[in-house]
Amino acid sequence: MTPADIQTEQRQLELAVEQAIESAKRLGADSAEVSISRQTGLSVNTRNGELENIEFNKDGALGIAVYRDGRKGSASTSDLRPEAIARTVAAALDISRYTNPDPYSGLAPADDLAWDAPSLELCFPEQLEPADGIALALRCEQHALHRDPRIKQSDGASFSSNLGIKVYGNSHGFVKGYAASRFGISCVLIGEQDGDMQREYGYTSARSLGDLWTPEQVADEAVSRTLGRLGARKIDTQRAPVLFHPDVAASLFGHLVMGISGGNLYRESSFLLDSLGEQIFPDWFDIHEQPHLAKGLASSPFDNEGVRTVERRIIEQGKLQTYLLTSYSARKLDMALTGHAGGIHNWNIANTGQSFEQLLKMLGTGLLVTEMMGQGVNIVTGDYSRGAAGFWVENGEIAYPVEEITIAGNLRDMYQGIQAVGTDTELRSSLKTGSVLIDEMKIAGQ
Repeated sequence: MTPADIQTEQRQLELAVEQAIESAKRLGADSAEVSISRQTGLSVNTRNGELENIEFNKDGALGIAVYRDGRKGSASTSDLRPEAIARTVAAALDISRYTNPDPYSGLAPADDLAWDAPSLELCFPEQLEPADGIALALRCEQHALHRDPRIKQSDGASFSSNLGIKVYGNSHGFVKGYAASRFGISCVLIGEQDGDMQREYGYTSARSLGDLWTPEQVADEAVSRTLGRLGARKIDTQRAPVLFHPDVAASLFGHLVMGISGGNLYRESSFLLDSLGEQIFPDWFDIHEQPHLAKGLASSPFDNEGVRTVERRIIEQGKLQTYLLTSYSARKLDMALTGHAGGIHNWNIANTGQSFEQLLKMLGTGLLVTEMMGQGVNIVTGDYSRGAAGFWVENGEIAYPVEEITIAGNLRDMYQGIQAVGTDTELRSSLKTGSVLIDEMKIAGQ
């Protein structure tokens, strides 16, 4: 799609939103909100040097929520013809007759909406043919398969290109939208040595095609990770310091997101209940949210309720500065909303100045975690237990790969036990962090 095509389609979607809102008012709704999205994309997969499949997608849907006498009704449709939209609005109003009144439901306040939404450089359309994607995926595979004889085969390489247009509107008179693009290349490899087989991957993701790693860089990452896993051993059960590689360190703060999300807080199902202003991390630790970064993978001018997004300190000097609240959870908790309907926006975890190699020296003897498995985290209590793999480190040097282990602790203790955050920041995530060193965890092995 060209920029002109995108503008035309966005305007058509905005008109559909306006039609739905007007229809809801006409049929007796006290208020209404409508969201609509349209995605187009190309996905190419190759395996061992041959094309496996090509997928084109073009889809979208309109969702409407209506409010009448404190009751809410919702409905959706993928058919955007005027008559289909009218039927969907009528269905939502009919559903509202059977729901219970809820004094906390409703639109976000008009004063909190992004009336002056900024442009964030999120859309970089490309006129791509399937052959372009095939060539990139094949380049990635071919480079990987010729790097080392221990790389026995590819488990697949892929290229993806997606463009989405999102529009949100409500009966406050707010109707705005924006377009965003995303491109990606990935590769999965299988290596073998002395009968031991391991599987690992490499990938790149960006808003702009020109900001992607080259296929060769992706292949190099996949090869390095795969070869590094060969010859993995088991280790004895013990307590030791743990260094989380950036690839997995972001998950530590994903649990923080869950712990301070309004839905878990008002249900009293969070280990961080009543923790606002408390010392959760060491006093040097900071998390800064930046929703308006140009080309940011988690940038957004407004959230899923049209609420403006703003820069804010999530953690400052180790203390929790804010919860993450939608309009509903804010009313339930009698607090101000924060513009987090739909998720977070570019969290940046401040580093403490050490390189990855320096963190290994600080670790001394302990575990470097590069892969996590399972979902063993209890958000209510903070208890943490997950399968892991990585490397055993001795005297600040990587000694050998390890597998079939479990690491355990409690998130509150783990957060307080963070000793350092590295400068090796992972930029391919909405949570940008370097390696994270924790003073001690329980490691269950053989």
